[in-house]
Amino acid sequence: MTHPSLPIPLPAQWITPDNFQPYGQVTFAAVDGKAYDMEDAQLRLDAGIPRFYIMRLHRRGRVFSRITRHRKCTQCLGSLEGKEWLIAVAAPTEAEKPEPDAIAAFRIPGNCFIKLEVGTWHAGPLFDQDSIDFYNLELSDTNITDHQTCNLRESYGVEFEIV
Repeated sequence: MTHPSLPIPLPAQWITPDNFQPYGQVTFAAVDGKAYDMEDAQLRLDAGIPRFYIMRLHRRGRVFSRITRHRKCTQCLGSLEGKEWLIAVAAPTEAEKPEPDAIAAFRIPGNCFIKLEVGTWHAGPLFDQDSIDFYNLELSDTNITDHQTCNLRESYGVEFEIV
């Protein structure tokens, strides 16, 4: 009889513009009237119709065994109501699946949003609360035509738990 292995602990670090740079951008509030610059989210939404919406997610927990990427657009995510959340990411590559040791986890406070670079692998949003509303900016058909998922359990025999 085969016994499932325990999830691999994946420590979450607090997100900063510098430590998140390989995966995208983190944006915090700026003063009104600030001129556009490289600190603003550098978006790529030219491959279709942009979609900006609020999604309600329920009981996501911290364990994941699947990781996804979008190769046609950037994606922006942020929580509403100032709620903290987690995400696991791996940098964009040409490979068909990320290596498990390339996956990092981040703790994201509710006073910022992230922009995932085109092709960034991501698992999440993940969180401990019953539900969180997130705003999401991507293309209108991202989850239909631009959704490549790697099942880490099938590919590598692993799953992770963000700690």
